Amino acid sequence: MSPSLHEPCRRSLFHLLLGAGLGLGLGVCLGLGLGLVPLPAVAADSAYPEKTWSKPPPADAGAWSAARLKAADEAAATLRTDAYLVVHRGRLVHSYGDITRPRNVYSVRKSVLSVLTGIYVDRGVIDLEQTLAALNIDDVDGLTAPEKAATWRQLLQSQSGVYHRAAYETRDAMLQRPARGSHAPGSHWYYNNWDFNTAGGLFEQRTGKPVFEALRDELAGPLQFEDFELARDTESVLERASKYPAYVMKLSARDLARFGLLMARGGQWRGRPLVSAKWVAESTAAHTTVFGGWQAYALMWWVPRLAWPFWKRAEGDVFFAWGNGGQFVFVDRGRDLVVVHQFERSLFASGVAPESISGLLEQVLLAMPSP
Repeated sequence: MSPSLHEPCRRSLFHLLLGAGLGLGLGVCLGLGLGLVPLPAVAADSAYPEKTWSKPPPADAGAWSAARLKAADEAAATLRTDAYLVVHRGRLVHSYGDITRPRNVYSVRKSVLSVLTGIYVDRGVIDLEQTLAALNIDDVDGLTAPEKAATWRQLLQSQSGVYHRAAYETRDAMLQRPARGSHAPGSHWYYNNWDFNTAGGLFEQRTGKPVFEALRDELAGPLQFEDFELARDTESVLERASKYPAYVMKLSARDLARFGLLMARGGQWRGRPLVSAKWVAESTAAHTTVFGGWQAYALMWWVPRLAWPFWKRAEGDVFFAWGNGGQFVFVDRGRDLVVVHQFERSLFASGVAPESISGLLEQVLLAMPSP
């Protein structure tokens, strides 16, 4: 399999930032030091999907603007979107395209791993403050003592300072990768596939469970994924560059929506905490500003900052998973809203850039019922 073209600092984002007069800094960023934000309460009439998604009651469905949703569909057609859907209060409000087909989610896989990691943090199996040295982590080219001082948490923050070659790494990432030893752990943000792949390796080492089996048992099973098949929809991509493979997965839009709803509900699923509210808040709390302030990075989740100013939100309410070419899972906890977008990349279609999806998102938000 060829490397992902995401990871996700692409030319489209450069043009966005250049046009906004922000400038692009792939590495130099500022820590935010924000406290965790309490999760909003879930409305009394909110639901969870059964074996398949339910539609909202007629009164609620009628409160959504059909004209605005049609405008969102028109935006999707212009983008050549393959599928998107809108879930509000646990019900499928609107869908476009084939929401049942599993597609490569690219770097959305990292947000999935973040949740899986949180499940085992909750159980006391994973300690994110352990260093790579304590965890006996090394790689094919060897790691230095300063590199081994990085912690598991810094892998999730993409701040390990370990600039070793990585599997599933794009050519652009190779060219932009800082020199080995140029930054101490925790001092510099760089979107680093080595960090993410090694985090997957550590997960398997510490839990004794492959990432994909954990996905099946801890998420796909309890959330009742409708379209996921372990053997068909997962692939471990190992390359000579590193001993840590990339954990590539395919998921359908409607199954990603269940994943997003879990996060919107603070880790609760039908009264059962699959992952703690503490982890949901911690893993989605902005840690490092990136891309000139356009957004922030958390623990393998993204948090909008200057992005999408029409999307009014309180601190801690909105975050998203982002994968190559237009794979998005947007979560708005304050509105109990999940929006999933998928695009199937090809030689003739490179994808949907974050700024390009603005029109679709704005129409969805405008279509919502008044509070």
